[in-house]
Amino acid sequence: MDYKNTLNLPQTDFPMKADLVAREPQRLEQWYAKKLYQRIQESRADAERFILHDGPPFANGDVHIGNALNKILKDFVIRYQTLRGKNAPYVPGWDCHGLPIEFKVSQEMRKHGDTSVDASTIRRACDAYARKYIDLQRAQFKRLGILGDWDNPYLTLNKEYEADELRLFADIVEKGFVYRGKKPVYWSIPCRTALAEAEVEYKDHISQSIYVKFPVIGHPNTFILIWTTTPWTLPANLAVAYNRTFSYSQVRVGGETYILSTMLLSKVAEKCGWEGYEIIRSLDKDHLSSAGYQHPFCNRTGKLYAGDAFVESTTGTGFVHIAPGHGLDDYNLGREHGLPIYSPVDDDGALAYTNDLPREQQMPESMVGKHILEKHGKSEANEAVLAELRTRNALLHQEDYSHSYPHCWRSKTPIIFRAMDQWFIEIDHAGFRDQALAAINRVNWVPDWGKARIEGAVKSRPDWCISRQRTWGVPIPAFYDKDGQALLDARIVRRAADLIEQHGSNIWFEKSAEELWGALRPPDWKGAEAASKSADTLDVWIDSGSSSRSVLMRHSELKHKGNAGKLDWQADIYLEGSDQHRGWFQSSLLLSLAGNGAPPYKSVLTHGFMVDADREKISKSKQAQSGYEKPQTSEAYIKKYGVDVVRLWVASQDFRNDIVVSDERINKVGETYRVIRNALRYQLSNLYDFDLGKDALADEKLTGLDRWILGVFAQLELDVAAAFDAHEFHVVYQKISQFAAVELSAIYHDVVKDRLYTDAARSTRRRSTQTALYRMVTRLCQMLSPVLTFTADEAWEFVPGKAVDSVHLGQWKPAPFQRGKEEQETWATLFKLREVALAELEKARQSKLIGKALEAKLLLTVPRDQAEVCQRQREALRELCNVSQLELATAAPGAPVSVSVSKADGQKCERCWHWETDVGKHAGHATICGRCVEAINAAR
Repeated sequence: MDYKNTLNLPQTDFPMKADLVAREPQRLEQWYAKKLYQRIQESRADAERFILHDGPPFANGDVHIGNALNKILKDFVIRYQTLRGKNAPYVPGWDCHGLPIEFKVSQEMRKHGDTSVDASTIRRACDAYARKYIDLQRAQFKRLGILGDWDNPYLTLNKEYEADELRLFADIVEKGFVYRGKKPVYWSIPCRTALAEAEVEYKDHISQSIYVKFPVIGHPNTFILIWTTTPWTLPANLAVAYNRTFSYSQVRVGGETYILSTMLLSKVAEKCGWEGYEIIRSLDKDHLSSAGYQHPFCNRTGKLYAGDAFVESTTGTGFVHIAPGHGLDDYNLGREHGLPIYSPVDDDGALAYTNDLPREQQMPESMVGKHILEKHGKSEANEAVLAELRTRNALLHQEDYSHSYPHCWRSKTPIIFRAMDQWFIEIDHAGFRDQALAAINRVNWVPDWGKARIEGAVKSRPDWCISRQRTWGVPIPAFYDKDGQALLDARIVRRAADLIEQHGSNIWFEKSAEELWGALRPPDWKGAEAASKSADTLDVWIDSGSSSRSVLMRHSELKHKGNAGKLDWQADIYLEGSDQHRGWFQSSLLLSLAGNGAPPYKSVLTHGFMVDADREKISKSKQAQSGYEKPQTSEAYIKKYGVDVVRLWVASQDFRNDIVVSDERINKVGETYRVIRNALRYQLSNLYDFDLGKDALADEKLTGLDRWILGVFAQLELDVAAAFDAHEFHVVYQKISQFAAVELSAIYHDVVKDRLYTDAARSTRRRSTQTALYRMVTRLCQMLSPVLTFTADEAWEFVPGKAVDSVHLGQWKPAPFQRGKEEQETWATLFKLREVALAELEKARQSKLIGKALEAKLLLTVPRDQAEVCQRQREALRELCNVSQLELATAAPGAPVSVSVSKADGQKCERCWHWETDVGKHAGHATICGRCVEAINAAR
């Protein structure tokens, strides 16, 4: 007889080789063909809702691995909440307006010879560009295994979205938050627009550091010494600031005297090469407050004012030159003392005359038209100012100065601070800043450092400049009368919202001011009549930040049931990168609080950046410039590893910190994936003849070993559920991967092979183990499904007697497994004895006494207090040690356990490979043991 044919060898069509790159797209097609997302929503229609509101990615470029991180983390959260029985819809969105798209479209139009500046033409091209990348990114996000309402995403370019955005804006206007003023804003010269704080990034920059002599009026050859790193701002100088708490010195150097901070005197003297300088006298605030100076090259004078809040003693001279049109501190000091907000710079970033001062008091004509932006490391405007200072002997010292300086996020060039008429939201209106800080305290921030970060951002932020000099965006529905005075009224904005909801926002750019005013003028209007319309668009952070009104309040499926009232729209969680404390987290909070009266979210989860090997943030812009040696698109990684390995790698990382992406790291996780897959395959392959209704055993009838593994597994379920609840996905990864590698593969799966393969197919012991395997494989598939979304569903197909056809339709309910204290202590003792025995078996193998453990007989000598347990569990202990024979001896209480290894008695059974003394003693079966004979007979 061929005894191999009598074994219960594993059988399954669940493949050992994952072949994810080929199989995942096929499963994706099945999901959409079977409308899996819709079925999930229908199955939980009456359940408690959990709302994760999607922060919209920008509609340009391919999805890079950082975008993939964000979407995968969101999918973990939504799938887990769904798995626990909640109704967790996912409505994806895209941020569609703004500078990056208009910048790119304008470049492409110029490349093809189209220099049209017609707003409607540009907007149509931008719309097409955005929709092209929405379609591209949608396919790439779906490939990541992310389920959602992809056919009905929210787009900030949709007319319904724009209309609700303007309705929220109207509420804020009506409450008095919005004003028009002239104050310094971040200005991108290449992009010709103001920038939001979140659109500014800091980089190292080398500036021209200069020390300039400002002549003191009435004191020949006496100069106030100022220091600046922006020479081009000197034509705009209207005052000098000092610090009233500093001591100042008047110092003679040759035939000239200089006034500067006493604390900084030695540093300045060293830089300027002063030798043998003489301190004439000390000066205090009273001396300085009455002093005046002559501008070094403009025909005007200025005064000194106290600027204690910003005049520092770490660098410079203790004096700060004040240009109210080119810095926030300068602006505030200028406003305090009634100075003009003078900014002699045009939209092209060139020095220019303005109407703020008489022409004769402004810069020399030779400076006009000189550009500020550097080319080949030099700025025309800086060079012109430096040349004038040299000509007038006003430049005392010049050197390169390396420091962190704000740059435009799109053009990557240094920005300038430039005062111009813009629309602002007043952050301190009616105590709003304090309200925002109080609201931050009511939100749950994960990790908790997120709270400090957004608090710092809100505390320090200036008024919000919300107008942009761009075409591709939502228009600000404002008009101007014949005198240029702005007309912004909530009633007009609401009527504009209705018009845009009907026709789209292009209508603002296609219709004349007269036509628009005729359509939007309130019937009871008593103000001035409109003569022109605004050409500005809203900051894109207003676009995405308005989603509480445009998405959460508009989509009925995103509202909480049984919570009728103003907060039924509030999302449970927002989840984005750590840069969004300055961006979407903050804009959403401020707009929702101002317009809706409450924060838009209950919790905010923040993840770090995806960084390359040099720990630089992976970005679309660097990707587009071919800045990476290997492509950092999500598609590049998926084609190499498959989605589930990438998803498992994301789960393995503590996302609260920046995450380094590399092939080496993903390959390592790939090995863990194989361990998990093999564990699933092992379990499925041993359930081919298991019928849940007929073969499953009750808990009390399971063997001790099966009860032990189910106890360990029950604790795993509780730990994994707690980790999911805490959004600690790296803990989920650690717990499951360790269980698969240690408790399953190294212990349980290895030990129970014998009973599964060689016991009678219907034996109680084998059915006990199959019961345990069934419970574990079903729940393993479920707890893995938020992470290994394809693999868990693939394995689920092969689970016998499953209740639903997809693991994603089921509900995971972790449950404890009851084991008494005595049973737990017994098995803890058995495993300690196993550990000692395995060490001695390994020594016996090394000494060639035995080959495999089944060739061994163990003699365990245990202390008397353990003897009774060991005797009662001798067969379980033998099985745990995987030896053919085990004998016990008793030692004195407290004596150490000793193990003796010898060759097993008898002969090797051809069928089970155990060494037994009854091999050959059964008629017709000369080469097998009695246990195997019984198994064969039971199968007949």
